[in-house]
Amino acid sequence: MKTTFGGRYAVVGTGIITAGLVAGFAAPNKVVKKPKPNLIIIYTDDQGYNDLGCYGSETIKTPRLDKMAEEGVKFTSFYTQPVSGPSRGALMTGRYPLRIGGGWTVNSEEVTIAEVLRDAGYATGCIGKWDMSQRKELEGSVPNDQGFDYYYGTLGANDRGVVQIHRNKEPQFSTEDMGSLTKLYTDEALNFIKKNQDTTFFLYLAHTMPHVRIGVSPQFKGTSAGELYGDVIEELDWNIGRVFDLVKELGLDENTYILFASDNGPWSSREAFYRSTHDGQLATGNAKPLRSSKGSPYEGGFRVPCIFWGPGRVKAGLTQTGMLSNLDVLPTFAKLAGAKIPGNVKLDGYNQLKFMTGETVESVRKIFYYHVKNELQAVRYNNWKLLLKDTKLNFPYVKDPEKATVELYNLDTDLSEKVNVVDKYPKVTKRMLKLALKGPNQPDPLANP
Repeated sequence: MKTTFGGRYAVVGTGIITAGLVAGFAAPNKVVKKPKPNLIIIYTDDQGYNDLGCYGSETIKTPRLDKMAEEGVKFTSFYTQPVSGPSRGALMTGRYPLRIGGGWTVNSEEVTIAEVLRDAGYATGCIGKWDMSQRKELEGSVPNDQGFDYYYGTLGANDRGVVQIHRNKEPQFSTEDMGSLTKLYTDEALNFIKKNQDTTFFLYLAHTMPHVRIGVSPQFKGTSAGELYGDVIEELDWNIGRVFDLVKELGLDENTYILFASDNGPWSSREAFYRSTHDGQLATGNAKPLRSSKGSPYEGGFRVPCIFWGPGRVKAGLTQTGMLSNLDVLPTFAKLAGAKIPGNVKLDGYNQLKFMTGETVESVRKIFYYHVKNELQAVRYNNWKLLLKDTKLNFPYVKDPEKATVELYNLDTDLSEKVNVVDKYPKVTKRMLKLALKGPNQPDPLANP
């Protein structure tokens, strides 16, 4: 018997039937697997909760990110870590920073999202600020050692007004032109997408802006109503739009998910100082209506804007109020990719795919622990948040008042954490103290569902 499927008909013995019928008889229950989706994370640096139009900014216009929110899901309770290095470590590993090296170093033996996805057949690229290797060429801890096939960017921050650009492990050049970085990184990201459009890819685009010292290109200088800081955010928005445009132009939009978020809260506690270093121009963001800023255990340090986009697969225009964290990204993206997470890895993140796509309005995450310099300073359970007294570790630029007693807030009714209700709800306070005492090191029955 001879069977051929190359032409219009299939010949079986001496009879002739259509190939479609043969396929139907041969495999009536065959399921066609969908191709694995492309995955993109866009991370900005020190961008505040209020620094997008769709999050309430009255001075900054962000039409491309607002459009992303219209076409995707916006999250109002997205939690990171309070400063850059720990936030990026948590994003990459799905683990609280105290587990993975603490500050600005991720232990080389940690399993990153890039390693998980590369093992699942993804081409992996990291472009922009790394900040997880003590801001140095630390063997075992730079992007190419941690699952990324390709890297282009700076290993550290731009605090001193100069950055060293690397391509993979090779230094390329230094620049003091902070206004060139947003377009530079975006151009590199577009090249990565073009190069890998015929395969499946994971791209982590980590912008340096708006981390001070900030800068903007001549194209956007003086064009916003938000002073220099507004110019920087509007340039970011325009360049993020370029990523969306290319994804659509290449016909990849129906099989690509994009996550946008900031790494932590804004430098608003140092607004006056950074005006003085930027010719009197506003150089820091805004966390309103949240309390405090970058480095703080109050909401302004940890809660940031986040949007998830995937046309036809993500419920358009939905706003989710339940908790989501950068810790949840690795297990969720692994689920999307059909990738395996090593069984010996204890994650603090959850698979939140149904919540992130809008299939459900219920978040799996009910608990979040707020660590500052690896010290547990607060815990949230559902709508309740407890801040511990006598915490010792702090960042020098945080101007929070000393907590003489524990503080309890109902975030559903007091998002700005203005009214301490610890005396009004003693039973809630007692339960929250027990939860804080337990800490994140105990087994969580909800983990990795």
